[in-house]
Amino acid sequence: MIIVLTGIDGSGNSTAARTLVSTVRSRGGRALLVSNHAGRRVMSLAAGGLGVRMPARLADAVETMLRVGNVLVSHLRASRFDGLVVMDRHLHCQLALRHAKGLPRGRFLPWLLARLPQPDAVYHLDLEPVCAHQRIIARGTDSESLEDLAAFHAGYRELPEYAGFLRIDASPPADEVAAELESRIALKQTG
Repeated sequence: MIIVLTGIDGSGNSTAARTLVSTVRSRGGRALLVSNHAGRRVMSLAAGGLGVRMPARLADAVETMLRVGNVLVSHLRASRFDGLVVMDRHLHCQLALRHAKGLPRGRFLPWLLARLPQPDAVYHLDLEPVCAHQRIIARGTDSESLEDLAAFHAGYRELPEYAGFLRIDASPPADEVAAELESRIALKQTG
């Protein structure tokens, strides 16, 4: 079974993914976590340290290249794994970022998304941008503006694929979000 987690920065995707995989393993199950990041945090920190803002098209080109590479490797790993595969982010995230930056959807990512093995479910960790912004400030490892988070939030909702996402409220503590996610996956596996 392959599931994908999406959501804006600060929504707890990575924490929920790690917690879910750890829980499944602790109960004797097989679970694999794969991350499909695009290097946004590193690029954001580097640009901030240099006092520059990378042009949107250049940032998208670098992010897309990294994310596509990670997604392809993740699907290869998933094809060789018998158990639950949790993908932390996917191509949907890059498409939402493009919308947030006012860039066109393009043809390549939708084409690739349609040709990759479809996940059993895409769970969207839904969190209001203000709350996500507070979490990002509290963790102190990176920075995102409230405006960028709001645009990213709206970007997901504009995706044609969003209607098929299974939304989970990401505002409770991380362990509660992970428990809700685990419960929904268990229902899907038995349903």
